This record gives sequence, C-alpha cells and structure tokens, in this order.
Amino acid sequence: MRAIRAASAALLAVSALVLTAPTATAAVDGGNAPFGFTVTPSTVAAGGRVTLSVTNCGTTATASSGVFDTVNIASGRSATATVDWDAKAGATYQVTFTCNGQSGTTSLRISGATRNPTPAPTVTRTTAATVVPGGVRGGLGGSVGGIDTTELVAGTALVVAAATGTIYAVRRRAEGRKH
Repeated sequence: MRAIRAASAALLAVSALVLTAPTATAAVDGGNAPFGFTVTPSTVAAGGRVTLSVTNCGTTATASSGVFDTVNIASGRSATATVDWDAKAGATYQVTFTCNGQSGTTSLRISGATRNPTPAPTVTRTTAATVVPGGVRGGLGGSVGGIDTTELVAGTALVVAAATGTIYAVRRRAEGRKH
C-alpha cells in the first residue's frame, strides 16, 4: 500500500511539473529575415532533441549550429535535431537558419541537466539450426496433452476420498452436539 501511495505522489509531482513548465519557443534574434523560424524548446539538455521550424520559405531551408549537425528543412515542414552530448551545460549557442541565400539567427541554451544516452540495441543472429520455442500456453491448465487413464482414475479417487472425509467429519461433529 505504501508503494502505491509513493508511486501516486511521484506521478502527481511529475504531472504538476510538466503542466506548469512554460512552453519554450525561441525568439528571432537576428535582423530582418523575410522568413520566420523557431527552435522549440529554446532550452534543452545535452543529448536532447529540438524541433526546427521555418515559415514563409519557398525552398528547402537549412539550420546549423555548433551543437548539432546541419539540418535541411523542407518547405512548410519542421525537422528535429539532436544536441551533441558534449554541449556545455549553461552555455548559449547560436542557431542559424538560411533560406534563399538570406539568414537569421536565434539562441539555443543548454540546461544544466544531461540526459543519459540510449543504449545501442543488441543484435542477435539466428541460424537455421536454432530452434525457437513457442510461447507459453498459459491458461490451459495442463489440458493440452492427451488423457492418461491412470491420472484420471487417481484424480477421481482423490476427489471421492476428500468428499467422503468431509461428510464423515461433518456427521461426526453433528452427532457430538446433540442435546
């Protein structure tokens, strides 16, 4: 019961934190670019992902920064970029958007927290000689095999003995209570 309360409190705390956190969208810092662009969120942990968006650009735009690889953004679409793991916590990096030869910049701040990298998936090779067992046959209660006469007789005998013993014990108790 204590574990359920602790888990509920933790879930409530995380939900409150997520719902009260402000939605971060970077403001345009540089000049009079004829197109719009955003980095969401504007503060991210090293190893985190950001969404890069460009508006009013008729061709494919690019976004580049010192903390992620150059990303191509198709017209009317968004793209994501993963911030490098070695990005310095607390630092602010410039993100440059380029469209039709014109560019604009905005800031991307790296938070103090770092995210753990996701472990690489393990690849297991199988050969034709490898036998993969079938799944567990749950819920069948041993009724998958054929009927064994010996087990059937033994089971019936146990049920009859249990019923007979119960009746004998109840009758004997009832006879002892007569007034």
